[in-house]
Amino acid sequence: MTIPTPADTVSVPAFLDVAGAEKAFGAATVLGGVDLGVAQGEFVSLLGPSGCGKTTLLRIVAGLLGVDRGTVRLDGKDITALPPHRRDVGVVFQNYALFPHLTVAENVAFGLKAHRRGAAEIREAVKRFLDLVHLADFADRSVRALSGGQQQRVAVARALAVRPKLLLLDEPFSALDRKLREAMQIDLRRLLRELGTTSVFVTHDQEEALTMSDRIAVMNRGAIEQLDTPEAIYRRPATAFALEFVGLSSRLAGTALGTENGLVHVDTAFGRLVAPGNFVKGAPVLLAVRPERIKVDAPGDFALTARLRDAVFQGSKVQLHFDTRAGDQLMVETADLPQGVPTPGTEMKLGWAVADTLLYPAP
Repeated sequence: MTIPTPADTVSVPAFLDVAGAEKAFGAATVLGGVDLGVAQGEFVSLLGPSGCGKTTLLRIVAGLLGVDRGTVRLDGKDITALPPHRRDVGVVFQNYALFPHLTVAENVAFGLKAHRRGAAEIREAVKRFLDLVHLADFADRSVRALSGGQQQRVAVARALAVRPKLLLLDEPFSALDRKLREAMQIDLRRLLRELGTTSVFVTHDQEEALTMSDRIAVMNRGAIEQLDTPEAIYRRPATAFALEFVGLSSRLAGTALGTENGLVHVDTAFGRLVAPGNFVKGAPVLLAVRPERIKVDAPGDFALTARLRDAVFQGSKVQLHFDTRAGDQLMVETADLPQGVPTPGTEMKLGWAVADTLLYPAP
């Protein structure tokens, strides 16, 4: 597999190349022929709901599970049949997996000792990586005395100290509170970019994936539905599932009335709307718009009138929810409300640009 570079159309071989990975447990297919290419130094997140196959894919790359079919290559070498300790892959688990009877420094040194590194090299590496995760002052402390966030940083330092070719992270922040989780996301992103470490990260948290990733693989039912940059996935989701799973959206069911000059006219509960696309007349479709692209009393290419059901104040923005028929959702996120937060029952005019409208086959 090759990966296009962002600067031009030149393609480079994938540093991690998973090709046609299939895995079933009994009659249940968990991975249905997954292809994944990760460039050297890239941070890719596997994002999806529970049971979509993301952790199974990670464990196959780590060597903790075998594939039924397919191959895994790392830095040009086929590692499909290699045991975990011969893959040059580091893993950070959700439960940290630290050794409670060892100090912080001893935990970080453990992998280095297993690789038979010299004493001086071990001391230097332990100091360097504890400095990088801001835990140098905790070197002689028992890991039992650390907070959850500190323990997770020890686990990251231990995995990175042996300088693996690839770092795998399996929902490492899920047990942390929100503020600590957000701080850890930024710290880890900075650290991995500073080291140039190639990483694959498993999460079901869309905000986490958007914050940390160079690219995101949106997974559903054992397949990757879209692999792209966070901005591309958010602004132009390839499927209705990617739209719904990554970010919020206004969604209206409708019927295509025909396509003309690349624009589809759609009959919805709010009248006729227009979206870029190509659908035959009579096709059931899903029309969507990201809520921050909808303007209040400042119509775009067209406008509709809706009755406010609820207004949720969120500090820097207000989320407005409108009455719709069953199955539809119409919402706006805005910081531009000169008259203040409106009261439920208010009739409001909403508008957006045709170019911001997304259109999919009806799920």
